[in-house]
Amino acid sequence: MDPRSTQTPRLTPGARRILEVASDLFYHRGIHAVGVDTIAAESGVTKRTLYDRFGSKDALVTAYLQARHDQWWARLEDRLETAEKPRALAVFEAYTRDELPLDRGCAFLNAAGELPAGHPARAVVREHKRAVRRLLTDLVHEDHGGGADAVAGHLFLLLEGAVAQRGVVGDAEPLRAARTLAEQLLGDTTPPGA
Repeated sequence: MDPRSTQTPRLTPGARRILEVASDLFYHRGIHAVGVDTIAAESGVTKRTLYDRFGSKDALVTAYLQARHDQWWARLEDRLETAEKPRALAVFEAYTRDELPLDRGCAFLNAAGELPAGHPARAVVREHKRAVRRLLTDLVHEDHGGGADAVAGHLFLLLEGAVAQRGVVGDAEPLRAARTLAEQLLGDTTPPGA
């Protein structure tokens, strides 16, 4: 993973507060729907302070996605530490039971839908998705051996579709259904005698 595109910058307490408020607003209302005036007002700071800390709204959006990735990835790694095989299912569990809100679906897919191709935050979106795909490939390879790329590709598409549908239907049922399909797919790839 390219650390420059997913690493949250070091922040002062005031900047952390701005980022927390902006993150909640961006996720629940949408990036374009939320202006810096609203973020500053709800953070209890001036627009000048916001710009002093982040430089631009684009940089704040990038920091939002970097922080979301870092927080989610740390919890995913903790979950994987104790996960039983097949560990790829723990990735589905991470989306189903995460403490970050998912009622609007995937923050990264939502951002990709709002941001133009050249926006700096799109690099974070791409790296997050690549990291999830690589992780699934590694887990399937380690737990099942050959054919990991194809199986991981199917798992990734199941996961992406389920997370997007969660945002549409408003509950985790699509993720539970996708996990069941993933379990069947992984069961079909278990090497004999494993």
